[in-house]
This record gives sequence, C-alpha cells and structure tokens, in this order.
Amino acid sequence: MKNIEMTDITKSYDKQKNVLNEINLTIGEGEFFVLVGPSGSGKSTLLRMIAGLEDITDGIMKIDDRVVNHLPPKDRDLSMVFQNYALYPHMSVEQNILFGLQAKKVGKEEQRRRLIETTDMMGLGDYLKRKPRELSGGQRQRVALARAVVSQAPVCLMDEPLSNLDAKLRASMRVEIRRLQKRLGLTMVYVTHDQVEAMTMGDRIMVLHDGSIQQVGNPIELYNEPANLFVASFIGSPKMNIGKAVLNRAEGRLIVEDELNINASESLMSDIPNDASITVGIRAEHLTYATKEDATHFMEAVNVENLGNETTIAFELNNEIWTVKWPGQWEIEVGEMVPVKISCEDLAIFDTGSGRLIRAAKRVSKGAVPV
Repeated sequence: MKNIEMTDITKSYDKQKNVLNEINLTIGEGEFFVLVGPSGSGKSTLLRMIAGLEDITDGIMKIDDRVVNHLPPKDRDLSMVFQNYALYPHMSVEQNILFGLQAKKVGKEEQRRRLIETTDMMGLGDYLKRKPRELSGGQRQRVALARAVVSQAPVCLMDEPLSNLDAKLRASMRVEIRRLQKRLGLTMVYVTHDQVEAMTMGDRIMVLHDGSIQQVGNPIELYNEPANLFVASFIGSPKMNIGKAVLNRAEGRLIVEDELNINASESLMSDIPNDASITVGIRAEHLTYATKEDATHFMEAVNVENLGNETTIAFELNNEIWTVKWPGQWEIEVGEMVPVKISCEDLAIFDTGSGRLIRAAKRVSKGAVPV
C-alpha cells in the first residue's frame, strides 16, 4: 500500500486559465478516495497527473514519499482502469489480462499463478479464450479490473469505470469494486461525476468545481455539513432544496422565497450575522408530512413519482422546485395542497454572496440502532 501527497498542484494549458488551482491533498494508504464533480471540473485531469499521463504545471506530487513529478507512468507502480475498458479487441481475455505482466517480463509460472487467482476472484474463469466482442459490458469491465488487479500494483486509479453500464449492473459493480479494494488493501483513487457512486463507495470524497477543492470529507460529513452551496446542491439525491431568505428579527420570522414564513428560534437568529444576506437549504427527507392541524405550511404538488418503496413529490416555490422524499406509497395527486411541517432546526444557512455555510441543520436522519 502507498500514500499519495499533493502540494500546491496546478495545471494549465498554454498559460491559459488554470484547469486545477493549488490542489493540496493527502490520500492515505489503503484508502478508497473518490474525486467527484461535474464535467469540466478537473477531476480526470488530476487523476491523469497522478498516473503521469499529464504534466504537472506547478507543485509537488509524491507517491510513497517519493517525488514523481517527472517519472513516467511505468515507474510509478500503479494500475489504471479507464471508462472505455481499453481492451485489445484481437486478444483473448487471458491475453488482455496478462499483457502487462508479459511487458514486464514476469515469469510464466508467476503469470499463470496470478491469472488463476485473479480470474477466480473476478468470476472470469470460463471466459479466458473469448474475445472482448463476445463479452457483455459487465464482463468487459471485469476483464479491465482483472488486468489492474493482476499487476499487484499497490495504487489503482479508476476513471469513471462504470459510466457505460446500465443502472442495475452499475449497482452490483459498485459492491464488487469496493469488496475487491478492501480485500486487496489497495490505495484506490476513483473518479466519477455520479454523486451516488461517490457516497456509496468512498472512505473520503473530494468535491471539485472549476478546478478548485470545494470540500474533502467522509460521505456523511459532506451530506450533513456541506461547506458551501455548491456541495449542498451536488451531494445528495434528490439535491438539497435551496431558496433565498430574509430574516425578520423583530418578528422572529424567516421568509423563504417570499412565500414560506417560518418561525425563527433564538439560536438561529444568534447564528446569523446581522448584515448577512442568506440562502437556506433543507434536505428532501426533512420536509415532513403533517396533519392539517399540525401543518406549518401547505404546498401544491406539481409532480408525483411513486417508486413503490418511496414517493418523491415536487412543489413549486416562487419558480424554485423543491422536492420531498417520503418512505412508502403516497396517494397524492398533482395540484393537491399537501400539508407539511418545516422547522428552522432542519435548515442549513448559507451566505448568499460567498455560498459559505453559516450554520448546518441541527437534525440529521439517523436510523434506529439494533439492540
């Protein structure tokens, strides 16, 4: 296992605007670390810089405490899995898996031992003589993974390896990759634009936007305490409901999008600076259903999606769409006024100008702990 350390890593092309801006980051040994962000955020570029496929404009990159800025990929002792599998179409599964070992002149007996061990682990033993065109998407991805595993490199880089698979297969492959990483003790850096993959797979997540780090932390930290509005709207499915708000201190009221009038507690008012321009956010599960007598607000349903195990309902709030997600099946019709309960304790408060988090929501959605 190896650690990866980046100090003031910067990347630009032809002295134009930086693609990456002073990235400072340490990835621990044996850690499953996820780089997540929208298209163009710089995550794949950063991964390729770790691999040695992109030059570093400025800063220091270390792998296992050794500076690797000018080392070619073959000398960095790592493996990489690409989005498009990158299999040789004229070679069999066996030949694809062993290609790297043959290039390194690993002995025949050692090649055979690693091949059997890896294909047994990946469930590929029956496909060794097939060509890639004879395999399904999931099987091809397993071959690409097997090629990385058989190298026994302590660092494995993955660039959106599941994006070409259907939703069901992606879910099962997420479990397989996570189990494989833990079993082998690999230091894994995984790039994705899918925040569900990031939340379900990563020990820690780094959110990138416009080449800058927005936040680094474990999945629950990012979900419960997003550092800014971008992280709040990017992490979580559905995304956090966002709305501009005005605090009326004299009346102890918080007015959201000129429509929702919410009681403001003393603690909320003390947490918000006097001159702050604020935006509030609330998670879909914290907009709770209420009886007509207990409701704090009535909101008109503009869309209802009943998935069987849960129901999502969209409301329009001054041209903003807010979504609730409730477990079970709800017989609610479009156009119906739905009674809900909104507490100021469930609101995250952000500074509108900077987007910075002022106060996290006080309540989190913890499940029951079995006794």
